[in-house]
Amino acid sequence: MEQIPPCRVILLSIQEENSMLKWALIFFVISLIAGFFGFSGVSAATATIARLLFGIALVIFLIFLVLALMAGQAVL
Repeated sequence: MEQIPPCRVILLSIQEENSMLKWALIFFVISLIAGFFGFSGVSAATATIARLLFGIALVIFLIFLVLALMAGQAVL
C-alpha cells in the first residue's frame, strides 16, 4: 500500500472544499430561481441546503487554515 504525500492530501481536501462551495452556489441559484417563480417551499429548502453546505465548507477551510499556520510555525 503506497503512502499519499502530504501535499497531495492537502490538494485533495482543497478540491473537496471547492466542490462543496460549488454545490452551495448551485443550490443558492436554484433557490433564487424558485423564489422568483413563486415556489417558496422549494426556495426555502434549497436555501437551507446552500447555507448548510457553505457552513461546512467554511469550517473545513478554517480547520485547514489553522493546521497550515501550525505547520508553518513548526517549520520556523
